[in-house]
Amino acid sequence: MLETKRLILRRWEEGDAESLYAYASDPDVGPIAGWPPHRSVEESRSVIQNVLCGKEAYAICLKEGGGPIGAIELKLCGHTDLARSEDECEMGYWLGKPYWGRGLMPEAAQEMLRHAFEDAGMAAVWAGYYEGNARSKRVQEKAGFRYQWRSEGVDVPLMREKRTGHVSRITRDQWEWDRLYAAAAAVRHERRISDYVTCGEVSAAILSGGGRIYTGVCVDTCSTLGICAERNAIFNMITNGEQEIKKVVAILPDGSSGAPCGACRELMVQLMPKTYRGIEIMMDYGRERVVTLGELTPEWWIG
Repeated sequence: MLETKRLILRRWEEGDAESLYAYASDPDVGPIAGWPPHRSVEESRSVIQNVLCGKEAYAICLKEGGGPIGAIELKLCGHTDLARSEDECEMGYWLGKPYWGRGLMPEAAQEMLRHAFEDAGMAAVWAGYYEGNARSKRVQEKAGFRYQWRSEGVDVPLMREKRTGHVSRITRDQWEWDRLYAAAAAVRHERRISDYVTCGEVSAAILSGGGRIYTGVCVDTCSTLGICAERNAIFNMITNGEQEIKKVVAILPDGSSGAPCGACRELMVQLMPKTYRGIEIMMDYGRERVVTLGELTPEWWIG
């Protein structure tokens, strides 16, 4: 079972047939996703037994109670044409019409991506939508999927027709960078603390070796007592018992990302003298340009 702020994602049960039928019988739900409306509760029960039975198939339920209001699944290699290897899968999903427009599906999709990358060890997750399905497209955009290609004349067997299809993908690496950037953005609030101290003009987030995210903001003073956002985040990590850095992103005042200063690089080198060259630095988030600390600092006194 998986949980979000508002949702529980759990395995399907035969007793969910009536709830499934209530939403899957709506002609606005299934056809746009490529399957016909359910015609009876018995058909819905059969779908639970034979379709929604995959290893990573989940019913979407509200925490406030009640039966399933939608479905979400990671279709593993061998059950999708998009996955190219065992560490790739395809995400499929739909939601009952009464719950559209509340941000529930993006919330479920984000949790499924976390599950795919952190729990299932996936390297990439694919997703697709048919031409005209603007809601599905928006879910993928909100979840961070990157658009890949458009295909004409795609077979839709259950609807006995052909359509134009669109395919998107997100890799584990992209997902990690998105989370880091979002975490740094969440703490970047420039403010004046006193007549002598300001903070928050620059923020940073680091991904530790243990997979946790630590954040920090710059603190500027009228003397040399200030600190950069990157070092603040690193000290936050050390305070919490970790010392290995995998990724670093800093958000500048204009929202762009950039390289850490010499003092921050020096700290990272001294913190990880044998492995600092492998630390990844986000140089340009918009263009997904990443360099290693070894590339940024090829020669150092530590050797």
